Formats: sequence, structure tokens, C-alpha cells
Amino acid sequence: MKIIRINRVDTVAVALEPLAKGQSVVVEGQTLVCLEDIPRGHKIALKDIAKDERVVKYGCVIGAATRDIPMGAHIHTHNLKTLLTETPKYHWNGASAPKPLAPAPEIQAFRRKDGRVGVRNEVWIVPTVGCVNQTARKLADWASAEFADRNIDGVFAWAHPYGCSQLGEDHEAARAVLADLAKHPNAGAVLVLSLGCENNTPESFRRLLGEYAQDDGRIRFLITQESVDEIAEGKKLLEELVVHAEQAKRETADASELVVGMKCGGSDGLSGVTANALVGRICDTLAGFGASVILTEVPEMFGAEQILMDRCENKEVFDGTVRLIEDFKEYFRSYGQTVYENPSPGNKAGGITTLEDKSCGCVQKGGSAVVRGVYRYGERLPLSAKGLVLLEGPGNDIVSTTAMTAAGAHIVLFTTGRGTPLGAPVPTVKIASNSELAQKKQNWIDFDAGRMLLEDAESLRAELFHLILDAACGRIKTKNEINNYREIAVFKNGVTL
Repeated sequence: MKIIRINRVDTVAVALEPLAKGQSVVVEGQTLVCLEDIPRGHKIALKDIAKDERVVKYGCVIGAATRDIPMGAHIHTHNLKTLLTETPKYHWNGASAPKPLAPAPEIQAFRRKDGRVGVRNEVWIVPTVGCVNQTARKLADWASAEFADRNIDGVFAWAHPYGCSQLGEDHEAARAVLADLAKHPNAGAVLVLSLGCENNTPESFRRLLGEYAQDDGRIRFLITQESVDEIAEGKKLLEELVVHAEQAKRETADASELVVGMKCGGSDGLSGVTANALVGRICDTLAGFGASVILTEVPEMFGAEQILMDRCENKEVFDGTVRLIEDFKEYFRSYGQTVYENPSPGNKAGGITTLEDKSCGCVQKGGSAVVRGVYRYGERLPLSAKGLVLLEGPGNDIVSTTAMTAAGAHIVLFTTGRGTPLGAPVPTVKIASNSELAQKKQNWIDFDAGRMLLEDAESLRAELFHLILDAACGRIKTKNEINNYREIAVFKNGVTL
């Protein structure tokens, strides 16, 4: 198969391999002659398309022709433009009821005091302010070597540049994310490391943690300005925290308690055909037995938002989705930026032309699941959250994976057509959209979704699903864990004093 028509109403097909000028290709019994060279992942016209006529891919309009386009021609930035406007009209088309839940498989996980489960038993160091980042790193490096043979999954520090010199909502959002990390169930024990004079004061951060701050076994606090030797004292506290974390043991739990984040980065023309489509099948599987699935990257919903709105469980969720989209547009406008900016150079090189083109491929990760909730940046999913939910956050890879981790994601599924070594604080399953990337960067990639072009999609879904369960149960480590590529980034939207 050299080209694919994704939806029966599409007026374009996607080249699955480079096509040469004059080459004949067949799609659904139709023979096309390529009028020019067409790179892999790029679009070819399935019919004559008139100037200003709408072009359809994924069954959705992805733009309009800027000139007459003959059948067999290459369609890209030179002859296709976005149709998105700053003030689109959204429509509520009625409730979308979730299907009855299927039985959930069992997993082996760590049961935490608050009732949640964790898929790792790690010790985390959470700085309340960037001033103590190096102290946190030194302590984590020491502990990683000192406790390498202990019954924990590692010691990690989450360095960041915030916690001070911020104002208002910007400051509170940063504090919320840091508090969410301190509460995360993948951490069996936590050292909260403070300077002492920051805006995010140790006292106010304790109050933000609420009852979690009272669990003296799981969480300890160190104010470095009050310590004669903060390194020595930090080592002592980490020893105590490791002893506490070692007491946790994996036990049988229901996979419906999993929270899984969905993320794509560095897309190519095959992302929506292979990796994102495969992850969409995983989303439907997880939502089908009551697990929580998080879809974020709000700017990459622009142009495909009505698709998600049509799947909202009720009017309240629809209204929340509209606010989510409109508020992020206002964020763009407040900085004088174009809301519907074209995809990045890497995306364009891979065959993605307009933002609609990218967004329609991006939301494939949500499968066909009903949208059951909308959450703000820094908000933590309640235990009652089930199925597919939307989370406020940008498309930036590190910021969005951190946001999903803070919201409670145990694991992140990260699709990519270009490749990246990046990892979240939680296991990050890298899924390549093309086999060449998977073969070239085997040290980065956990799963080759390029096989979707040659193999049965349902068999690949089952294979990837079992890989996810193996990662959740601790039977395997993801490549970001093996490489120790883990970091956080906090969304910055405000004045720095």
C-alpha cells in the first residue's frame, strides 16, 4: 500500500512512501498519476479541486484551496490555507452517553493512604522554589547511589525556576502543580525542600498540602535557611523517607484505577494515521472499563474542537469545553499572538499543512470515547473522574506532560513522528508513528506504531495495551526511565518581579 484514504469522504490521500512524478498509484480501486514528487506523509488530491473549495481529511475540513488543484497534485502550504477564524460558532448537539463499562483487568500496584494507587514506589524531592534546585539535585544524586540496592524505584528531584517573584494566578498555579507532585501516588515518600524566604512560604505550602502535610512518615520538610548543614540534614531525612517507602508492597488492584495521559510531539504526516489512531484505540479500551484518560494540548484542539464537543457527556461538559478553548484563545490574544498559527517547521516538513490538519490528527488520541469532564491547569483529578477528560494546558511537551502528571497521570503515552528523548516524572511510553524512527532511535522509542500500515490494528492495540499494563505493574521500565530522562516544567503566565 503506497497511499491511504483515511475517511471515505476525504478528498485527499496520504502518501505512505515517497511518490515520484509520473508514478501511478491505486487507492480504493482508483488509479492516480502523480503530477509531481510527493514526500511521504504528504497529501495527494483524489479529485480536481477548485480554488476556494474545501479540502477534506479525517472526514473533516482542513482548509481551502488557494488555487485550482488537479487530481494527482501535491497539496501542501503552497496551495492550501486555513479556514479558521478568531470567532467560530460552537454548537451543542445533545448529550453523548457512555457505554456500559467492561470488566477491567487486574494490575499490581502500590495502595496509598488516600486510597489512590501508584505504579512506582519512588522518593521525590520537591523544591518549593528554584533557589534550592542545586541542593535538591545534589541530594538526589547522593541518594540514588546510596540507596541503589534498597527496595524503592529511585530518588528524583523536580527542579524548576519558580515559587518566588510571581503574582496572583500565575503564582498560585505554580504552587498547585508543586503540591500535586508532592501528593502524587507514584511517590512513596517526599522531601519538600524550601529556602525559607520565598513567596511560596513553607507555612503556606504546608497549608496547601492539607492532610498530606500531616503524614510525617511519607512527607518531610527541610527549610535550608534554618539548617546549619542542609546537605547533611537532607541526607538524614532521605534515609528516613526511604525506610518508610520500603514498607510499601505491590498488591492486586483494578486497572480502572489507572490514570493515563495522552501526548503527541513532533508530529509527521503519519501521526494521525498510525500512532495517534492506535493510541485512540487504547483510549477507548481504557475508558471502556472506567480508567481515566487525560487529553490536553488545548492549542492543538483548535480546528478540531467541535469534534470533541460533539462527544461531550452533557451540556455542562460542553460549556466547560467551550470555556477551555475560548480562554486559551484569549491567552494568545492577550500577548498579541495569532490564535491559529500554522504548525511548526518540523510538522510542515512531515506533511502537516494547516492547524486543522494537525489538530484533526492530534485528537485521534481521544479515540471515540465520550468526553466526561474538563479540568483546569493545576487541578488534580478526583477519584470519581472516569473516562476521557480534557485538561487545560499548552502544547509544549515538558509543560503538558508535567500538567498531566500533576493532574494524577500514572503513565503518559507520547506519540512522535520526529523523535524526542524527553520524559515526564512518570513512565512515558514513546510511540513512533513510522518504523524508520523506531528503528533508528531504539534507545528512545518503546513501540513502533508504523506497523499499523502492514499489520492488523487490533493485534497491535492488544500488544500496546499489554505493554502499558506491564509498565504499570513494574514488569518493564520505559525508555525514559532506563535513560533517566525525567523533568518538569511549570506553565508561566504572568509578571516576574
